[in-house]
Amino acid sequence: MDADRIAIAEACLRAAHDGSLSFPEIVGRLAGAGFEGYAVDYRRHAQIFYRPDGDSVALAMPGGRGPVAAAFAAAGIEALVRWAQSGSADYRYEAFSEGARAAGCAGYLVSFAGRRVVYYGRAAETHVEHFPR
Repeated sequence: MDADRIAIAEACLRAAHDGSLSFPEIVGRLAGAGFEGYAVDYRRHAQIFYRPDGDSVALAMPGGRGPVAAAFAAAGIEALVRWAQSGSADYRYEAFSEGARAAGCAGYLVSFAGRRVVYYGRAAETHVEHFPR
């Protein structure tokens, strides 16, 4: 992958963690750079950005690490997503991630074309959230 696209992925990853860009802004920047989506892997503490040609880049996530709970709580994930979407002044991605791991979320896949996020647990349970209109 070329250095410019890697730099965009790195900037979007930092922006998610420091709160300087919203999820819709991050999606717009990544899609504009030719990415089709990304995956967050809480067990490896990594985020992988995918292009339609099969190219990808994996980046280490900043912030804290923690175990992923064994039981998957879809209602807990849904509550975290609603908090993220609320625009609340107390929202932080690090707290979202901590809550997601505690709710048994091992990771999630974001599809720009599908306009959805698939959250999954350690036993492959899933919860799907569609992008807001």
